[in-house]
This record gives sequence, structure tokens and C-alpha cells, in this order.
Amino acid sequence: MQYNPGWNGSSVNVLHVRAVGRSDALHYVWSSIGAPSVLLVATRSPDSSLSIDWGRLLSPAPAGAVWIDPPGSVAYAAAVVFTKLFEYSKADASEEVFYPTYDLSDFSWDSINRTMNHTALTAELRGVPASDPSGSFSNGSLAFRVTAYESGGRDGALPGLLHTANSSKVEFVLAGAAPRGNGSRFVLEVAAVEERGAASRLRSVRSIDDEYTPTIFETLSLVAESQNDSSALSFLQWKATAYGSQHPARGDGIQCHAGGLRAASGTRPRSAVVRAYFGDGAGSAYSVSAINVSFGGEDGGAYQEQRYLSCTLPPTPESHRQNRHRTTARFGSEGAL
Repeated sequence: MQYNPGWNGSSVNVLHVRAVGRSDALHYVWSSIGAPSVLLVATRSPDSSLSIDWGRLLSPAPAGAVWIDPPGSVAYAAAVVFTKLFEYSKADASEEVFYPTYDLSDFSWDSINRTMNHTALTAELRGVPASDPSGSFSNGSLAFRVTAYESGGRDGALPGLLHTANSSKVEFVLAGAAPRGNGSRFVLEVAAVEERGAASRLRSVRSIDDEYTPTIFETLSLVAESQNDSSALSFLQWKATAYGSQHPARGDGIQCHAGGLRAASGTRPRSAVVRAYFGDGAGSAYSVSAINVSFGGEDGGAYQEQRYLSCTLPPTPESHRQNRHRTTARFGSEGAL
């Protein structure tokens, strides 16, 4: 794990997580320059490296500021951008009240360097709105907790997802923020950025109950598929549950719902790192799709009582058909987005 590689400043956040295999490497590039996001690049070379032109990255036109050397080693690239947090409540059975949206690109983020643990391979990106007229975040924060793994196994915390030695997970946490309505529910908007030649699909798989997530039967995956042969390139996977406690038990589970996947053609991601790698403008070689994931319980009371909400998810490169071997790196753990 590297913090702001090649730059000594701490006013912005770039976290580079690299997983190296015998003949390949995976690069996860987290950043809060703009909306919090992660760039995922799978390469065919264990010696591949991340390069950043910091002057360009921090400019209004960051295109071309991030690349992988050697360029020919790149097998696949994608990104996930956490764009907005919506809050709403139901005045009655037929009326929903929506509050001003939290645009995550307008948040002020603490330095990741303060929370990095090179032994545990963990780091936390924590932020609050730069402008908070309602004072909702005066005693609260929104955070993305990143964990990388060095061996296979099952996560100790609920919901206990299996992971590999290449895996990385992120836990989304809303803690202490005051809800702006009675029984507020929250919706996280997530954008998937795919290189040209790939298309996103939302898949739902139902399975029998198990000892790790009892009563949770549905697993959702936002899968990037090759348009040539429909092979899976990467996925963002979660179980339809979140938790309303810092130390969750099975009874703390909160049902989650995913909206339909929608194309966001023409949308420029408000993420400097994503624009720096994929380019900007009409000729950029990427497509954008978005999905909303809602949580908060049936009546919104779960967050109202505890003022705590956490959910975990994994974005992962699925396979490299070019050299006929499989690479898996979960960017998350079983749980709701």
C-alpha cells in the first residue's frame, strides 16, 4: 500500500494497493480527488507499475495524468465511483419527502495517511460535507474502509465473505450523522466505468440459507462483460444486507434493495483519477452506468435508533481470456453496498 506515490503532499488522497502474482499484477488506485473512487487495472506483468503526473492530476484537465508502465501490459481496466448519497423519508404511505442530496465530490476528506496500517493492510477515507447548512454531520461522518488480504479465507466480521490472497474489500460506513427526517432512509449511488468493448449487467442469484448470512438468500453482482463473447471481466458483488451496529450480530441486519442499472452515457465522472486514466471528453474510451442501492429498513427506524449504518462490497477483475488464466481480487466482502 502506498500513499500519494511520487508526491510528498497530504492535502489530497491517492492510495495505491498492488497485488503481485507470478505472471501478473493488480493495481487498485483509491482517491478522493473529486468523488471517492477506485481505479482497477489488471496487467499481464508482475513488474507493472503505477505512474502519476501530479501537476496534471491536480489541474482542471487531468486526462493522461495516470498510467501503467509498461502500457502494453494492461489487460483490463475499470473503475467504481461513489457519487451521491440520497436521504428521504415517508410522511405517509403515499408521500415521500426527499432532502437535499449529498454530492460526495463536494465532501472534505481527512488524510488517508493518518489511518494507514501497513501490517494489517487497512486504511480509511473519512469525510464530511464541505458545506453542511443543516448541521447533520456536526457529530458524524461518512467513511470508506479499505482492507487488502495476503491469504485466502473468510472474513471474520459479518457477513463473512470468502476472499482470496488477491482480495480487497471496502466497507461503507455512515456514523453519527443526524437524519433530517423521522425514519430517514438512505440511498447510495454508484457509477461503474468500463473501457470500450465492455458492458455492465446486473445479476441476481438466489441461494439456500447458510450459516454465515442466515435469512439472506440473494446475492447481487454488477458484472462487466465483454461485448465480443459475454465473458465476465470484473464484478461488484454484495449480499442484500447492511448492518446497524459497529459490532453487528445477526439480528442487526438491514434489508437492502438495488434499483435498476441505467446507462449514464455522456456523463463525465467527477473523479480526477478516473478522468486521468480513461481520458475526458466525447472521444474518451469508456462508458458509464449507474445503480442505486437503498438501505435503512422497512420503516427507516434502524438508522434512527443507532445512527450507524455499514455495508461491505467487492469490485473484482474476473478473468483474463487473453492469456487463459483466472485472476480474482474481491474489492469487498459479502454484504450490502
